[in-house]
Amino acid sequence: MLAIDLAAVGVKTGQFILSFSILVVLHELGHFIPARLFKTRVEKFYLFFNPGFSLWKKQIGETEYGIGWIPFGGYVKISGMIDESMDKDQMKLPPEPWELRSKPAYQRLIVMLGGVIVNVVLAIIIFIGIAWYWGDDTLPSKNVIYGVHPSDNAKSMGIQEGDIILSLDHQALENFDALEGKLILSNPKTMQVQRGDSIIDLNIPAGLASSIAKIKKTIPFVIMRIPVIVDSVSKSSVTNNGQFYPNDTLLTMNGQSVKYHYDFIQVKEKLADSLALITLKRGDDTLQIKSLVNGSGQLGIFIKLPIQLFQTIHKEYSFFESIVIGTKRCFTTLDNYIAGIKQIFTGKVKANDSLGSLISIGNTFPSKWDWEKFWTLTAIFSIILAFMNVLPIPALDGGHALFIIIEMITGRKPSDKFMEYAQIVGMLLMFGLMFYALGLDFWRLFK
Repeated sequence: MLAIDLAAVGVKTGQFILSFSILVVLHELGHFIPARLFKTRVEKFYLFFNPGFSLWKKQIGETEYGIGWIPFGGYVKISGMIDESMDKDQMKLPPEPWELRSKPAYQRLIVMLGGVIVNVVLAIIIFIGIAWYWGDDTLPSKNVIYGVHPSDNAKSMGIQEGDIILSLDHQALENFDALEGKLILSNPKTMQVQRGDSIIDLNIPAGLASSIAKIKKTIPFVIMRIPVIVDSVSKSSVTNNGQFYPNDTLLTMNGQSVKYHYDFIQVKEKLADSLALITLKRGDDTLQIKSLVNGSGQLGIFIKLPIQLFQTIHKEYSFFESIVIGTKRCFTTLDNYIAGIKQIFTGKVKANDSLGSLISIGNTFPSKWDWEKFWTLTAIFSIILAFMNVLPIPALDGGHALFIIIEMITGRKPSDKFMEYAQIVGMLLMFGLMFYALGLDFWRLFK
């Protein structure tokens, strides 16, 4: 059976719904506002799709506002265009002055690209806000002083237990969390690690990026080794023959090593609903106590986090510095996403290993509510949404924009029948990809 932490799933789902709703509503506002400015009628404004029925709807003026029941996006129904609603009857009638098809090409182009523009601007604003409010906290890889626990992928290229990763192609790795991304996107050829007192040069095999992408959703390339040091003790902790104190370092549970956090997680889950004999170090003394491991595999203690154990680098930014940092971060995110797409098309990463549906997207959110991570992920997804929508595929904003640009160049407008068929093809492609990605996620989940 699948072990599911319902509380964590609930937190992830809540963050995903809030983030997705913000992105969809603002994206559709990017279409709605210029349409209204150009005196075009907007018949519907919806968060999520609503075939058959709506969860909520309200008519205000000419526009019906509502929430649908299929959480794959949202839409505005603008009079005088073929869109997701496939309202062909309206298109058979003569054009009306308040319809989009009656407007000049440049106005129609602005309406079509409005959502993409809003998503880019939104990402920049969010990144500026993050830089200004939180600044930057980074953990240089060299400061992960206990080294790493390698996956099989990492072992295959020569990384050993306890190695401290220093650099890629002799360029210092200033942020440990960026390691996987750099290995996948930057194609480094060598890695430098500290092993004991020696600096070792390791060659990075050509197929490593593909291997990491294939399993990164479930197995990290390396895990930083974090000693299990008590930060605080919960009232739910149940012990006899002693008790836990802050700064206790756990060593074993029932004779099994829990020196590092990844071992601790596995061992305590195996000992759920039992009384465990725990060996720990307190100052210069080694002690043993018995502690109840509850049904969820918890001891009632909170462990010190990497930010408490390792030397991180914090940087504050002024508001004007944040504008530069936030704007740069937006386009760096876009560059990285495009680089990832290129990896798929060049065969360095398999599409099946990278594609994901709403399940994958939701799973990227942390299991505890973290506003900094929430806004960071929202900004990243805003950029991805902008990029995906600007692709010249029928049914997407980029497809509509492409036909308008062709019209502006040639002076000939595509027929309504052509636009109808293009919309159908685009929607079939889009929904086919969505369901394929959803199937991949379910396959990974049950596998």
